[in-house]
Amino acid sequence: MKWTDEQIKGKILHKLTRIGKFEHSHTAIENLQKGFPGELRGRVKDAVNDLVKEQIFHIKPTGYGKQISINTERKEKIMYYIDAFLRME
Repeated sequence: MKWTDEQIKGKILHKLTRIGKFEHSHTAIENLQKGFPGELRGRVKDAVNDLVKEQIFHIKPTGYGKQISINTERKEKIMYYIDAFLRME
């Protein structure tokens, strides 16, 4: 199966919205690769960087690594990516 960048971003965002990682609830960036096939791990890192640049993720630096949460002000773009993921065949 061929994954597009939008579908990868959608799966990441879908996962985080299901577990409630909004604003002040953070998770480690390393956790975002879980659930993806091994050959997509590099693309997942790139997708996370893109989501940071698009201001969809907030980054919180901590003593034990970078943590991220979803910026709720970017709701329309978040829903666009999640929809792209959910429409996969």
